[in-house]
Amino acid sequence: MGAGPDPRAPFPIAPGRGPGWAKVAAAVQAEMPPAEIEAIYLFRPIKREGREWGTAVVTRKSGEDRLRVYTAKYMLIVRGKDRGQAKVELTEVALSPAEVLTQVMQATADRSGESEPPMEVGPGTWYDV
Repeated sequence: MGAGPDPRAPFPIAPGRGPGWAKVAAAVQAEMPPAEIEAIYLFRPIKREGREWGTAVVTRKSGEDRLRVYTAKYMLIVRGKDRGQAKVELTEVALSPAEVLTQVMQATADRSGESEPPMEVGPGTWYDV
């Protein structure tokens, strides 16, 4: 099984949408007010053997020119008797100048072998802000 959207789905799911991302959004909201989120960087989810893994980088405003950086990861069971069960982790990983973050996201994509950097979306993808 490869990564990417489910070809059996009647329509494509928008980036950052779906049951795994909904669980990540709830975990992020429990940690910080959505109004403090600067940006969300979505890595393409990977589906294998009845499970889906996704990673997002969430940046939170912190002072004048610094951002608090978090990684948010999920593992969602998409097939079998435990379908719908998930594990979500949210970890603060850095305090960074805003201008450095784009370079870090591109470097991360390069190291992981991805052809494109993660997709940047605003907090409106998950929340009414």
